[in-house]
Amino acid sequence: MQAMSLRSLDLRALLANPHFRRGARDMVGVAPGIAAWGLVTGVAMVKTGLSVPMALLMTATVYAGSAQFASLPLLAAGAPTWVICAAAFCVNLRFLIYSAQWRVFFEHLPRWQRVTLGYFSADLNLVVFQKAYPHAVAERGQAAYFLGVTIPIWFAWQVPSVVGIFLADAIPASWGLDFAGTLAMLGITYSLLIDRSTWAAAIVAGVVAVLTFALPLKLNIVLAIVGAVAAGLLFAQTSRASDNLRRSQRNSA
Repeated sequence: MQAMSLRSLDLRALLANPHFRRGARDMVGVAPGIAAWGLVTGVAMVKTGLSVPMALLMTATVYAGSAQFASLPLLAAGAPTWVICAAAFCVNLRFLIYSAQWRVFFEHLPRWQRVTLGYFSADLNLVVFQKAYPHAVAERGQAAYFLGVTIPIWFAWQVPSVVGIFLADAIPASWGLDFAGTLAMLGITYSLLIDRSTWAAAIVAGVVAVLTFALPLKLNIVLAIVGAVAAGLLFAQTSRASDNLRRSQRNSA
């Protein structure tokens, strides 16, 4: 399965694949939170002023709740296009790190297949995948497992998001979906805090967002993202350097 071709893999074979099934089972616990956040995002897109066709296009092509929520307040405020694009770009910078971590597992695949897998990638997919394959070594069945953790979550996001888009005008504000979505996002975010570097990034993001809250056009979000990425990378590099130093000291002893 290591040389799996997306072109030759039919749906029946994929559903019967044990690696795909294991990946799908591993994502069952987080699917409700993803669904809640997708519903809130669908409602928010229409409430912000997007037409139904534009909201459907955004949820299908962007497929990134954090980038969507970073862009929507800016769209509502009439921010310049470059500010909106910069905010979405900064939010999604973390996927550069994700792709580097996934490279060892999928670099043997053709480019178009890697691009296809990249579209389905998300934060929780990486966390679950790393728990299943903690060592950066290509193994048989990893591509099928990746599809198992990504495709079900894609549906868990898109279906509620589309429901929210079509029912946005029928859902009253008294339901408090914004608060429910925030709670779901907090739970999802907490599950991503798997090591010291991610904790450092989260703390820095929270502090920067609060200290710069008064900035116009929600620029505090952009600064918080930049600070989080910088803190996470710096902390990770420092930890690796410290681990290498301790390893070399043990070897020399």
